[in-house]
Amino acid sequence: MEFDLGNGVTLMLPSIPFIIIAAVVIYLLKRWGKEMETRRLTLFFYFLISAWIIPLYTRTSSEGTFELMFPVGFIVICFYLYGSERYHRAKLKASLLGFAVAVYQLVMHYLF
Repeated sequence: MEFDLGNGVTLMLPSIPFIIIAAVVIYLLKRWGKEMETRRLTLFFYFLISAWIIPLYTRTSSEGTFELMFPVGFIVICFYLYGSERYHRAKLKASLLGFAVAVYQLVMHYLF
C-alpha cells in the first residue's frame, strides 16, 4: 500500500495480510511470555531462530537457479530443547510458531 503525503513523499506499508499475521505473532509471543516467570525475551529469540531457513542445495542452469531450502533453525531449536534442562512449553510453542513462519517463507520462495 502506498500513501502519497505530498511534496514527493510517499509512505510505503506492507500488505494487510502481512500486517495481520505480524500482529498475531506479536500477540501470541506476548501471551506465551506471560507463562514464563523470567527471561520472557528469550521466546522472541526462539521464534527468530526457528524461522531461519537456509539453502541445502543450489543448482544453476541455463533456465535459472534452483535452491532447495530447509528450515534448519527449527531443527537446531528442537535438539537444544530436547537436551536442555530448562524446558518450558512456551519455548516449544514459540519455536513451532517460528516453524510456521519458516514454512510460509518456503512457500513464498518457491511460488514467487
